[in-house]
Amino acid sequence: MNKKNAVWIGVAVVIILVLWAINRPTPQPEVVEESVVAVETQTTEPEEEAADEAGAFHIGIVTGTVSQSEDDLRGAEEMIRLYGDVATGGMIKHLTYPDNFMSEMETTITQIASMADDPLMKVVVVNQGIPGTAEGFRRIKEKRPDILCIAGEAHEDPNVIASVADLTVNADFVSRGYLIPHSAKELGAKTFVHISFPRHMSYETLGRRRAIMEKACEDLGIRFVFETAPDPTSDVGVAGAQQFILEKVPAWVEQYGSDTAFFCTNDAHTEPLLRQLAEYGGYFVEADLPSPLMGYPGAFGVDLKDESGDWPAILKKVEDAVTEAGAGGRMGTWAYSLGFCHTAGLAEFGKLIAEGNATIGDTDKLLECYGKFSPGAKWNGNYYVDAASTTMDNFYLVYQDTYILGKGYLGVADVEVPEQYLSIQMTPAE
Repeated sequence: MNKKNAVWIGVAVVIILVLWAINRPTPQPEVVEESVVAVETQTTEPEEEAADEAGAFHIGIVTGTVSQSEDDLRGAEEMIRLYGDVATGGMIKHLTYPDNFMSEMETTITQIASMADDPLMKVVVVNQGIPGTAEGFRRIKEKRPDILCIAGEAHEDPNVIASVADLTVNADFVSRGYLIPHSAKELGAKTFVHISFPRHMSYETLGRRRAIMEKACEDLGIRFVFETAPDPTSDVGVAGAQQFILEKVPAWVEQYGSDTAFFCTNDAHTEPLLRQLAEYGGYFVEADLPSPLMGYPGAFGVDLKDESGDWPAILKKVEDAVTEAGAGGRMGTWAYSLGFCHTAGLAEFGKLIAEGNATIGDTDKLLECYGKFSPGAKWNGNYYVDAASTTMDNFYLVYQDTYILGKGYLGVADVEVPEQYLSIQMTPAE
């Protein structure tokens, strides 16, 4: 065989082998099908997990302790009841700031800022927004600008907290400056006594409200009187400040008459004021931060341990005690605690925003969130207008209808506050 013939035979053999390989049937063992199913399952599960992870988020809530601000804390507990604790796979992470927060401000700031360490954190609510809240929010924003920061009842200057918080909501000290004297007149008061001290009157919010109250009384035909009481943070302490109120109220009622409405800016003053007004006469429209728990249980000896967290039951028991003491129709409150509603309502509103069901400026939905935790009570509110007449679109003021014990709701949330009162500022003398 010559070389040329050998090459052609080799080519023929290769062609035959290629054709045989092409036409050879491919084996289809069962294990191949099982392998495909396994691959599909492995591909689907991670996608589902990723989707679940993308939809999950956490809400951080920072409040005071039971001893310092129980209502605020109960609001956090209500949100945990509804949506679960992060520690057990839920949505809510709750921390408390120190009782002596003024001397432990760095601890407070650190507690707030630590919320940014949670990669699923989307909303942080601090109620009350004690000093240090703005700095805590600033540190959160530095690390996680995507986290929504909300403050309830901010203690810091409005311009300070508004510079870093996405939203701040306080009790409407502007509208209430008119509405409280208006309600006092509705009840039959002819004199309005405002009780406070220099430290509180130096705050823009409290000093401005006092100025509005004074002007409202003048326009409504009510005598306005300012009385000074000891600051509970001074050397006399809480006990000394309360003793002063106990001793002075009988003399004030005698001096100004039983048709006098009293208002105080400090929580510690509230309990002794209520106790003495029940005995000696006079009106009490509502507290500085209204709640059925503000002053009433202590003043009237009401045991509420079995009603804890049940606001309608709390209100009923307080109302019965006040009426039995002969003060029905003379004393009022908000049917639901502002502190409780701040915590729960703001966390609920933050949840709606995180889910894409609301925007930060949707005040109707904001008030609906407050209403969710206060059925039967009506809310109203306005944006805050500062001393320079600038409207802050991230600082909102809310108020609830006033409930007069032994009488019912006054319809305050439907009263239109004359525009002239919205621009009154605290006087330089304050």
